[in-house]
Amino acid sequence: MHLHLIDWVIIVSSLLICFIPALFVAKRAGKNTSEYFGAGRSVPWWLAGLSMVATTFSSDTPNLVTDIVRRQGVAGNWVWWAFVMTGVATVFFYARLWRRSGVMTDLEFYEIRYSGKAASVVRGFRSIYLGFFFNCMIMAAVNLAACKIAALLFGLERWQTLLLVGSLNVIFATYSGLWGVLVIDMIQFFIKMTAVIAAAYFALSLPEIGGLTGLVDKLSTMKGPGGINYLNMLPDFSNNWDIAIAIFIMPIAVQWWSVWYPGSEPGGGSYIAQRMLASKSEKDALGAVLFFNVAHYVLRPWPWILVGLCSIIIYPQLSDIQAAFPHLNPTLLGNDIAYPAMLKFLPAGFFGLMIGGLIAANSSTILTHLNWGASYLVHDYYRRFIKKDADEKHYVYVGRLVTVGLFIFSSSLVFLLDSAKDTFDVILQIGAGTGLLYLVRWFWWRINAWCEVVAMASSFAISIVFLILAKYGIHFSTHIALLITIACTTFSWLLTAYIGPETDRKTLIEFYKKILPIGPGWKKIRLEAGISEEDATTTGENIPLALLGWVAGCATIWSALFCVGNFLYGRQTYAFTLLGVVIAGSAILVYVMNKLWAKKNDLIL
Repeated sequence: MHLHLIDWVIIVSSLLICFIPALFVAKRAGKNTSEYFGAGRSVPWWLAGLSMVATTFSSDTPNLVTDIVRRQGVAGNWVWWAFVMTGVATVFFYARLWRRSGVMTDLEFYEIRYSGKAASVVRGFRSIYLGFFFNCMIMAAVNLAACKIAALLFGLERWQTLLLVGSLNVIFATYSGLWGVLVIDMIQFFIKMTAVIAAAYFALSLPEIGGLTGLVDKLSTMKGPGGINYLNMLPDFSNNWDIAIAIFIMPIAVQWWSVWYPGSEPGGGSYIAQRMLASKSEKDALGAVLFFNVAHYVLRPWPWILVGLCSIIIYPQLSDIQAAFPHLNPTLLGNDIAYPAMLKFLPAGFFGLMIGGLIAANSSTILTHLNWGASYLVHDYYRRFIKKDADEKHYVYVGRLVTVGLFIFSSSLVFLLDSAKDTFDVILQIGAGTGLLYLVRWFWWRINAWCEVVAMASSFAISIVFLILAKYGIHFSTHIALLITIACTTFSWLLTAYIGPETDRKTLIEFYKKILPIGPGWKKIRLEAGISEEDATTTGENIPLALLGWVAGCATIWSALFCVGNFLYGRQTYAFTLLGVVIAGSAILVYVMNKLWAKKNDLIL
């Protein structure tokens, strides 16, 4: 596609607006690792929340949603909408606990929660497993999307795209640290949202679409794979139970609590935990996660979904995309490439805004993953096991070298991947069964470090078995494979909790005194610590109130999501009914938040 002068001006302007302000705050990053990886633990809730939202909005996200919509209709998005339950649980049950722990990374948590060699093993292993291999897989998926977009729009080879985005991202990631990432994320969020809304508007304006009314009318008469209705926000249970189980029942009943996925970890973790730990107070950590969940599930999805739905009419078959872009490498052809294919209809100026927005989307995610991965490899592995007594400048320097290495390795993986949806499924499968453990470990003293080792090893091994079986033509449906992995992994770590070595009592008592977790799971340790039940509740934790907040939060977010969808579909009665639920749910949320915080003074660590 041809870029006009106005497009170039907008692209350059958007990049300057994003990155120049980061240079000023990034000077703090070189002081020490607390500033480089944790922003000095002084981030306000709104900045931490915006950064979480921007990080989960990458160049591969619109492609992934378009892929889902074209294969499974709007209802297929329940595969990630179900994680609302995980995110809101983090708000009311885990955000303050993370902030109260005072650790720099979530992996440091292992050595205050567990004892002995096993605790060190878990911390060291996960620093490599997550910070290097898992993290690089995610970055590869993000950069694969960038390569597909650049190939379709400009005919660039994969190595050319990786060189361009790498030059930008690595330079800023190595220099700016977390402060720079936060500022870049904040600005990029608004640029990206403006760009995707513009893409949806111009897609709907096409004569072949005929606006929202034309889109709804045309798709109402079209059937997708398996006879699905593309527009349905819930699957048709009367038509195809296999599809309903895969895209709705499994995510709602099992996936949200059982699967570890970056950005939607049960109990919080990865860069979500990094933002909570960087927050200046417990209240800011809670507010950041709540804002993130509202913005992530309510503000962003529909512009992507609308473009995905329009692409079904414009490019009903993948061959139509290939015909429209004959220069496109056939190996890159897939449903996920339909989103960038729709960008050809953007007028001059708006096309530049979208390119700037996509570059911003790629950078916000890659910068976060580079900083997060480097924090694991430097703070939780190099500093913990290799060189324990160097000065802070040395660790910052090593962090910068590791950042460069992470991008180079993740770029090599780009040549092994095919599509955003396939990568998403692989990541879900590898993390299956570990989620419940990450929820329970805060509230039950019997969970030990070997439970974590067994859970990770079991989940990974079973996933490898399924991959090997698939090579020999033995295939399991995604949800059956997920259930088998979850059942085996959960049984393994639960058995380990009872027969494995118990965590040292001194470690458990110190952890309890520091965190003051609630519930009967710590009663035995509380009594040994000599803490009365009355003293243990001074933190203001309240399980019934937290449960009410969790239910109200999930209902509010889902109702708001579907309220917007029904307004767009022209279903006013449904939309106003859901709006009433949103208002009622919001009132309950405000009540719960006020009640929870009225019972204690906010702890600032």
